[in-house]
Amino acid sequence: MNRLQTRFAALAKEGRAGFIPYVMAGDPDLKTTAALLEKLPGAGADVIELGFPFTDPMADGPTIQSAAERSLQNGTKLDDVLGLVRDFRKADADTPVILMGYANPPYIRGFEKFAADMAAAGADGVILVDLPPEEDEELRAAFDRHDLSLIRLATPTTDDARLPRVVEGTKGFVYYVSVAGVTGAGRGERGAIETAVSRLKEASGLPVAVGFGVKTPETAAEIARSADAVVVGSAIVERLAKDGPEAALDLTRRLSQAVASARETEQS
Repeated sequence: MNRLQTRFAALAKEGRAGFIPYVMAGDPDLKTTAALLEKLPGAGADVIELGFPFTDPMADGPTIQSAAERSLQNGTKLDDVLGLVRDFRKADADTPVILMGYANPPYIRGFEKFAADMAAAGADGVILVDLPPEEDEELRAAFDRHDLSLIRLATPTTDDARLPRVVEGTKGFVYYVSVAGVTGAGRGERGAIETAVSRLKEASGLPVAVGFGVKTPETAAEIARSADAVVVGSAIVERLAKDGPEAALDLTRRLSQAVASARETEQS
């Protein structure tokens, strides 16, 4: 099994949800990102989501947009992001790392080269929020050749007619966007999330991670009682921008602890 399959199998055996923190590469600088990546597993990260900046992050709210702008102002390139993963792998061979961003940088690089470079760096998959299933055949083929996961998004508006196309070819896990909006805006209701997670698991046969709008340990724990993993991005990125790396790591610890103990708390 690859790293993602191994990690989710271990989480299922432990009977708990996983925690997936998001950080933007190059925000506030590459050195800080490298230090965060090194410390995130110790702070409770089961999988790491590493953003790469793009000039038009249309699926993101103000917090992630600002992080992308800061990263681009620092001159962060896709090669720099892959370099962060390569350096991370020197000390951590087990924690899955997923890249998240937009299709333009991988397209400009060429999907085959992008896949080969990701595999060489030690990345495990990618989420490209603006690449629909109808247009990702070339990328999927390249990813299959390099045993990488293309992770697709499902939303509250993904209906029964659309769902089979969304989950076809998805690997690793399905990312459920719990709100019909941008990152960091609002959150879905628990009952609706439980129903969506069950529906997506049945359709895909894969774990389901839930993100967008998760900001507090209480909300993260609530979602962790039904989801296979919880993704938190904007809250961590905002804490990093306002209070620095140690504060961001402290929030990560509190979020991961809430997720890890959520099902035990409910049973008690």
